[in-house]
Amino acid sequence: MKILVTGAAGFIGMHLVNALLDDGHEVVGYDNFSDYYAIKLKRDRHALLQRRPAYTGIEADLADYDALRRCFADHRFDGVCHLAAQAGVRYSIDHPFAYQKANLEGFLNMLEACRHARISRLVYASSSSVYGGNTHLPFSEADRVDTPISLYAATKKANELMAHCYTHLYGLQTVGLRFFTVYGPWGRPDMAMWLFTAAMLAGRPIQVFNQGRMRRDFTYVDDIVGGVKAALFRDGLAPCEVFNLGNSRAEDLMELIRLIAAELGVVPTMDLLPMQPGDVPATYADTSLAEQKLGFHSSTPISAGVPRFIAWYRDYHRIS
Repeated sequence: MKILVTGAAGFIGMHLVNALLDDGHEVVGYDNFSDYYAIKLKRDRHALLQRRPAYTGIEADLADYDALRRCFADHRFDGVCHLAAQAGVRYSIDHPFAYQKANLEGFLNMLEACRHARISRLVYASSSSVYGGNTHLPFSEADRVDTPISLYAATKKANELMAHCYTHLYGLQTVGLRFFTVYGPWGRPDMAMWLFTAAMLAGRPIQVFNQGRMRRDFTYVDDIVGGVKAALFRDGLAPCEVFNLGNSRAEDLMELIRLIAAELGVVPTMDLLPMQPGDVPATYADTSLAEQKLGFHSSTPISAGVPRFIAWYRDYHRIS
């Protein structure tokens, strides 16, 4: 098949494109190479994809509807996976208009493009952040998600509502995926795994929020990619679906720190800080619906995933 993947130079996007190419599909990647974090990392990811003969890269912004329409006019897609977004809970506190442009305007443009191109299925990235102030663990798709505590979360919930509307009005099949704290090689520099590793190697204190009383459902990127592929190709899905994709474990943040420190062979120093605005003390995915309808199974514990990330980090930064 011929698949469009937006955010192809992003963390999950790069891994998904590689997996689709490995499976024999043709992929068009769409990315604006935003400067939210180091553009070099995105260029390096994309350079790996460009070596593959069945890959075509397009550098353009989703907020530019004319560019997006040209992409759909030039290619006939069998499926679309929309991963591009302005990420980051804390960044949304001080940069709200970046989220309006990328996550609302960009998503609307994608829905319109898919509608007019008669795309059979749109898979898109939502987020565990939509659960907001929910304190009932584990988080289930049946839980209410009308109490977002960051603008990022609000835009992701808006995406789910917009997708439902386009399914209802135009028959566009939509599948939303609520990702839970994805990590792994080629990960994002604004995420805890990268931040802790970089600080420990430099001998700097790591910033630990909520005095370390945090739990996260850390999910290895290869497991996430398996779920995304199932969402793209699995038969028998309803016209409008939303699934949790997580590791189904709420890991203590202090255990993550211990694993990273042990792998690096260092003794970390910590700045214990209060909870940050927009953050939540715990995330924990109930993935039973994804297991049932997508055949999703997350099999990588952080004890296995952390060493893989550290090995990649050392290699990428040429650290012995």
